[in-house]
Amino acid sequence: MKASDAARALDISLDTLRRWDKEGRIRVVRDPSNRRMVPRSEVERLSGHVPRHLTGTTLSARNRLSGIVRSVEVNGIVALVEIEAGPYRIAAVITRDAVEELGLAPGVSAVATIKATSVMVSRDDNEVVG
Repeated sequence: MKASDAARALDISLDTLRRWDKEGRIRVVRDPSNRRMVPRSEVERLSGHVPRHLTGTTLSARNRLSGIVRSVEVNGIVALVEIEAGPYRIAAVITRDAVEELGLAPGVSAVATIKATSVMVSRDDNEVVG
Protein backbone atom coordinates (compact mmCIF):
# COMPACT_ATOMS: atom_id res chain seq x y z
CA MET A 1 0.00 0.00 0.00
CA LYS A 2 1.10 3.60 -0.47
CA ALA A 3 3.09 5.02 2.44
CA SER A 4 0.43 7.68 3.08
CA ASP A 5 -2.29 5.01 3.30
CA ALA A 6 -0.16 2.91 5.63
CA ALA A 7 0.54 5.93 7.85
CA ARG A 8 -3.19 6.68 8.02
CA ALA A 9 -3.96 3.05 8.86
CA LEU A 10 -1.36 3.13 11.65
CA ASP A 11 -2.62 6.54 12.86
CA ILE A 12 0.82 8.09 12.46
CA SER A 13 2.12 10.88 10.26
CA LEU A 14 3.90 10.23 7.00
CA ASP A 15 6.99 11.84 8.57
CA THR A 16 6.85 9.29 11.40
CA LEU A 17 6.57 6.46 8.87
CA ARG A 18 9.61 7.79 7.01
CA ARG A 19 11.55 8.05 10.28
CA TRP A 20 10.57 4.48 11.22
CA ASP A 21 11.79 3.33 7.80
CA LYS A 22 15.18 4.98 8.34
CA GLU A 23 15.38 3.49 11.86
CA GLY A 24 14.38 0.02 10.65
CA ARG A 25 11.16 -0.09 12.70
CA ILE A 26 9.01 -0.77 9.65
CA ARG A 27 9.84 -2.68 6.47
CA VAL A 28 9.10 -0.86 3.24
CA VAL A 29 9.73 -1.65 -0.40
CA ARG A 30 10.22 0.77 -3.29
CA ASP A 31 8.08 0.88 -6.42
CA PRO A 32 9.59 1.52 -9.88
CA SER A 33 9.38 5.29 -9.21
CA ASN A 34 11.32 4.82 -5.93
CA ARG A 35 8.27 5.63 -3.76
CA ARG A 36 7.84 3.88 -0.43
CA MET A 37 5.29 1.07 -0.41
CA VAL A 38 4.38 -0.72 2.81
CA PRO A 39 3.38 -4.39 2.75
CA ARG A 40 -0.02 -5.00 4.33
CA SER A 41 1.67 -7.53 6.60
CA GLU A 42 3.70 -4.67 8.13
CA VAL A 43 0.57 -2.60 8.77
CA GLU A 44 -1.11 -5.64 10.32
CA ARG A 45 1.99 -6.34 12.42
CA LEU A 46 2.03 -2.80 13.80
CA SER A 47 -1.71 -2.14 14.00
CA GLY A 48 -2.76 -1.89 17.60
CA HIS A 49 0.76 -2.68 18.71
CA VAL A 50 2.36 0.72 18.24
CA PRO A 51 3.93 1.81 21.55
CA ARG A 52 2.24 4.97 22.87
CA HIS A 53 5.58 6.71 23.45
CA LEU A 54 6.31 6.51 19.72
CA THR A 55 3.11 8.14 18.56
CA GLY A 56 2.02 10.42 21.39
CA THR A 57 -0.98 8.16 22.09
CA THR A 58 -3.30 8.35 19.10
CA LEU A 59 -1.54 11.35 17.61
CA SER A 60 1.63 11.40 15.59
CA ALA A 61 2.95 14.53 17.20
CA ARG A 62 6.14 14.00 19.16
CA ASN A 63 5.61 16.65 21.80
CA ARG A 64 2.61 16.44 24.10
CA LEU A 65 2.80 18.40 27.32
CA SER A 66 0.21 17.81 30.06
CA GLY A 67 -0.44 20.70 32.37
CA ILE A 68 -2.91 23.03 34.01
CA VAL A 69 -4.68 25.94 32.31
CA ARG A 70 -3.44 29.12 34.01
CA SER A 71 -5.44 31.68 32.00
CA VAL A 72 -7.97 32.00 29.20
CA GLU A 73 -8.48 35.35 27.49
CA VAL A 74 -11.38 35.37 25.03
CA ASN A 75 -11.44 38.16 22.45
CA GLY A 76 -14.11 37.86 19.78
CA ILE A 77 -13.90 34.50 18.00
CA VAL A 78 -10.42 33.61 19.31
CA ALA A 79 -8.95 32.93 22.72
CA LEU A 80 -5.46 32.95 24.20
CA VAL A 81 -4.94 29.91 26.43
CA GLU A 82 -1.94 29.67 28.72
CA ILE A 83 -0.97 26.24 30.07
CA GLU A 84 1.64 25.54 32.72
CA ALA A 85 3.23 22.17 31.99
CA GLY A 86 5.99 21.47 34.50
CA PRO A 87 8.78 23.93 33.77
CA TYR A 88 7.08 25.05 30.55
CA ARG A 89 4.46 27.72 29.97
CA ILE A 90 2.69 27.32 26.65
CA ALA A 91 0.46 29.95 25.05
CA ALA A 92 -1.87 29.02 22.22
CA VAL A 93 -4.41 30.97 20.21
CA ILE A 94 -7.43 28.77 19.54
CA THR A 95 -11.06 29.41 18.67
CA ARG A 96 -13.56 30.59 21.24
CA ASP A 97 -15.71 27.58 20.26
CA ALA A 98 -12.84 25.21 21.16
CA VAL A 99 -12.49 26.83 24.58
CA GLU A 100 -16.22 26.42 25.19
CA GLU A 101 -16.37 22.83 23.85
CA LEU A 102 -13.43 21.76 26.01
CA GLY A 103 -14.57 23.71 29.03
CA LEU A 104 -11.14 25.30 29.34
CA ALA A 105 -10.75 27.56 32.37
CA PRO A 106 -8.04 28.25 34.93
CA GLY A 107 -7.29 25.11 36.94
CA VAL A 108 -8.49 22.63 34.28
CA SER A 109 -6.09 19.87 33.16
CA ALA A 110 -5.16 20.15 29.49
CA VAL A 111 -2.65 18.85 26.98
CA ALA A 112 -0.67 21.03 24.57
CA THR A 113 0.29 19.09 21.46
CA ILE A 114 3.15 20.80 19.67
CA LYS A 115 3.96 19.90 16.09
CA ALA A 116 5.99 22.11 13.78
CA THR A 117 4.63 25.63 14.24
CA SER A 118 1.18 24.52 15.39
CA VAL A 119 -0.05 24.00 18.92
CA MET A 120 -3.21 21.97 19.44
CA VAL A 121 -4.94 22.18 22.81
CA SER A 122 -7.10 19.44 24.24
CA ARG A 123 -8.55 18.37 27.54
CA ASP A 124 -6.52 15.71 29.33
CA ASP A 125 -8.92 13.07 27.93
CA ASN A 126 -7.11 13.19 24.54
CA GLU A 127 -9.92 14.95 22.63
CA VAL A 128 -8.11 17.07 20.03
CA VAL A 129 -9.12 20.53 18.89
CA GLY A 130 -6.96 22.95 16.96
